[in-house]
Amino acid sequence: MHILISWVGNADLEGVANPDNPGPLTRIARHERYDEIHLLHNQRKNVVKPLRAAIESASGAITHVHPVQLASPIHFGDIYQALDGVLSQLSEKHTNPTITIQLTSGTSAMSAVSILVGKTKYAARFVQASREQGVQVEDIPFDIAADFLPTIAKRQDQKLEGLFAGLAPNTAAFDDIISQSPVMEALKQKAAILAQRDVPVLIYGETGTGKELFAKAIHNASARASQPMLVLNCGAIPKDLIDATLFGYVKGAFTGAAKDTSGYFGDADGGTLFLDEFGELPLDSQVRLLRVLQDGSYTPVGSTVAKSTDVRIIAATNKNLMDEVAAGRFREDLFYRVAIGVLHLPPLRERSGDLLLLTTSILDKIAEESDSANVVTGKGKEKEEAQNGKEKHKKLSVKARKLIQGHPWPGNVRELQATLLRATLWHTGDTLSDEDIRSALISTSSRQAGILDRDVSQGIDLNELCDDVVRHYVPLALEAAQGKKTKAAELLGLNNYQTLENKMRKLNLI
Repeated sequence: MHILISWVGNADLEGVANPDNPGPLTRIARHERYDEIHLLHNQRKNVVKPLRAAIESASGAITHVHPVQLASPIHFGDIYQALDGVLSQLSEKHTNPTITIQLTSGTSAMSAVSILVGKTKYAARFVQASREQGVQVEDIPFDIAADFLPTIAKRQDQKLEGLFAGLAPNTAAFDDIISQSPVMEALKQKAAILAQRDVPVLIYGETGTGKELFAKAIHNASARASQPMLVLNCGAIPKDLIDATLFGYVKGAFTGAAKDTSGYFGDADGGTLFLDEFGELPLDSQVRLLRVLQDGSYTPVGSTVAKSTDVRIIAATNKNLMDEVAAGRFREDLFYRVAIGVLHLPPLRERSGDLLLLTTSILDKIAEESDSANVVTGKGKEKEEAQNGKEKHKKLSVKARKLIQGHPWPGNVRELQATLLRATLWHTGDTLSDEDIRSALISTSSRQAGILDRDVSQGIDLNELCDDVVRHYVPLALEAAQGKKTKAAELLGLNNYQTLENKMRKLNLI
């Protein structure tokens, strides 16, 4: 598979109207044979369409167009993210493709990044084209990886050397995220690496999966840790107050504006702004937010003087923003501006081995907080035990553990915390039974169902989804059958109770 990658330059667009003096891309498409040609551009779509047709006509190759968002045509970070993203997708899609990068088109920054990426990550070949010299294959006479990277690594402090080796920094901030799930450990490593890069972060996940916990950990492990991190729930702001809340206002801007107010972007200057429920922002506010992300400037309500700010954005949502973009409810340019570092937090039901680990941790914390409260209020025996360092830790019965493992936890960690707290408040003994846990659960018409609404673009595990169905219905069938496995198996359409037992054993329900 021979693939050509190129940025689109002005000479390429102008050459479409002048077949006698075509642009570099068209010259190369005529000169060499490619199976696929991929064009990156930050132009209007209708401008690039004629060029695509001309290249397909000249080469016969399948031509793909990749519109990207750049802060400017010489923004090295945006150029790298766009080019590396396309090359990474192609490398995954094709086995050992021959990649050629065209260097003539685009800005000098695009050419420089193309050489760096092509030499270090993808072993690409390079071509250039001009009217005077025609098409030339370029041999870049140095090996960046061998010549320069070891020297760069030597100059870095220990933290950056760890990142260079692909290791996430071991920080107290991420140790607070309790997990033994391989998926979560990989996410913690990605998040720790993102903390060292001053780029926007978008965190996906169902309610209660720990999005704010990850946001705080990223901030605390970043160079902005000494500066404020402000949290704003975008879904809780009345629509007519969003601009004033985000960007502030001047005295007299509206009724009740008694003094100048800086707003969240002003207050978070130098630090981090965590925008929760990011998908709830209305379209007109998205436009103004995009401007701040592009150049760091904003104008308070009622003012004509622009202000500047240096704020890192971490956004979180439980919505699929790509679906929102397709439905016209979210701006595509804002999505790509924020979705640089993307983390997708799995629901608790998909975090293998974490459920009982979190349960133990939550019960420990409840006991510690209860002991501290007893010391403060001075309640007789409880005060004496707490002062002697004696913790009153409620334990779980075997049936209670099975019930917790079998529950789907649609509210995830937040629901687990609330349920255990209710159970400990209502039960005075040392051991929580399955009935204690069941009575502490709040029944909802949840979308456990949501099983049919999962975001396939983020990856799903069909076996895990089937296991979720079993976890949900087996306890219900046993309850309806008053604990009789033969009857429960019949209710579930299984051949016999041994089949039911095998499924329960597999999922630790027995």
